[in-house]
Amino acid sequence: MLTHIPFPALPVPPSWFPGHMLQFQRTLPTLLNKTDVVLELRDARLPLTSINRNFEGVLQKWRRERGVIPSPSPSPGGSTAGPSSSSVCERVVVFSKRDLVPEWGVRPFQRAMEAKYPDQRTFFASWNHTRDIKALNQLLVNIAKQHPDRLELNVLVVGMPNVGKSTLLNALRNIGIAGPTPKALRTSAHPGMTRVLSTRLKLSVDPLVYAYDSPGVMLPFLGNGIRGAERGVKLALIAGIKEGLYETEALASYLLYRMNVLDPVAPAYLQLLPPGSQPLLDVHEFLALLAKRLCMLKRGGIPDTSRAAVWFIKWWREEGGLASASAPALPTSLATSGLESCRRGWGFDLEWDVATSEAGRYGEAAIQAKIEGCIDAFEAAALEDERDGSTISSTQEKKRMKEQQRTRQQARTRARLAARRG
Repeated sequence: MLTHIPFPALPVPPSWFPGHMLQFQRTLPTLLNKTDVVLELRDARLPLTSINRNFEGVLQKWRRERGVIPSPSPSPGGSTAGPSSSSVCERVVVFSKRDLVPEWGVRPFQRAMEAKYPDQRTFFASWNHTRDIKALNQLLVNIAKQHPDRLELNVLVVGMPNVGKSTLLNALRNIGIAGPTPKALRTSAHPGMTRVLSTRLKLSVDPLVYAYDSPGVMLPFLGNGIRGAERGVKLALIAGIKEGLYETEALASYLLYRMNVLDPVAPAYLQLLPPGSQPLLDVHEFLALLAKRLCMLKRGGIPDTSRAAVWFIKWWREEGGLASASAPALPTSLATSGLESCRRGWGFDLEWDVATSEAGRYGEAAIQAKIEGCIDAFEAAALEDERDGSTISSTQEKKRMKEQQRTRQQARTRARLAARRG
């Protein structure tokens, strides 16, 4: 059992924010005017990192305008009443790839999210499981039935790149429409396939439910320091960032670290190594051993670690993630390890310490409390980044200063022209 897992060195995060993402982000407020339900997709392996905080302000404004949440500063004499009976304004956060995270953390995480964000519904699903798609389809149908005065329900699907938006809509359409339904949206394992808002897709006939697919929107700037670096590597591992912006060995190093945290006794990658192998901390040693095992050798019998890194990441995306999801809530050897505590993780975002003395009462309530602590730490870090300006790159700051300077110059010019006319 690994007792100390050092954090790897990570590269500076790249910037990847194509023009179609900016265009969609600007049109989102207008789109919400004709939207009843927002399905916000996130990756269950990155339940916090796959939050796009640029959506938050727009979605909160949408809910205030619909009367779902009160305005922070209502005008004198203004009404603070709730939404009218005909108003529909639902936000459902759907965590995709449920089968790639340990099942023991799903319910505690949902309860923690409900406690921290009571204005959001949460839903876990795997697109491979028909029952999950049926349950999500029924949720949308039930929302529509709660508003029989509405002729139709309009759903907008948003989220970061490659979280499965198009795949979900194809699956919902297949479940909700009787008879053969051809694939309506193109899908890809690479981010950025959807570049414009889709045409309306019918998801249900009675009641009528329509949906729009939208381009995946990345954060314009991933952040400074270790938090920004880690955010970028996580998104690259789930193929949420354009291929080629990261060296594969850097991704392999972080992946090795995370798999060790998920299961320090028997991490899933051991099945790739020779029988009897022990968990490894050094990525170069691991990749060399893996390259030999896969017969990936250069001239002279030198292990081709670069090829091995590419293979390792591909294996994790296709098979290893499922194997990692079988990690237990606690190592069975914790009580006899002689350690005071051990490090535990759920997905790639949530990580906490468990004291050996806690092992006997380590149930769902205890796990929920640990997860709530992780969410609190995440929110505190996000606020700190906003205060420090770490959410804006130096390039963005320069552009903003130039725009402000241009606006001031235009105001001075208008003032001079007005003075001359006067």
